[in-house]
Amino acid sequence: QVQLDESGGGLVQAGGSLRLSCVASGIVFGSYVMAWFRQAPGQEREFVATIDSWNSGQTRYADSVKGRFTISRNNWQNTAFLTMNGLKPEDAAVYYCAARYARGLPNTTSDYPYWGQGTQVIVSS
Repeated sequence: QVQLDESGGGLVQAGGSLRLSCVASGIVFGSYVMAWFRQAPGQEREFVATIDSWNSGQTRYADSVKGRFTISRNNWQNTAFLTMNGLKPEDAAVYYCAARYARGLPNTTSDYPYWGQGTQVIVSS
């Protein structure tokens, strides 16, 4: 059974930083592409970032977070991270971790079969 558990969300002032974590179980973690999406109230879930499997180093970011957010992974710890710097009020959302077995760096929700429950990020102005 695949399980993704996010943590690290919370309240932060604009301009601040947070680091989200996603611990995976039930999969060979290194074989999976990992991604982060977010969903603000009343809006659709949107792509944030994705990182290729193993240690290929390939990543992809939404334009809105490029240069501020960094996605990374530690295959030994079965954990994916999203380091968020320079947070803005518009970054406030529930952040979801997602996983897919196939290669590639897609940015659509339908390409990821496995999802966590989400962790909330609140950014005060």
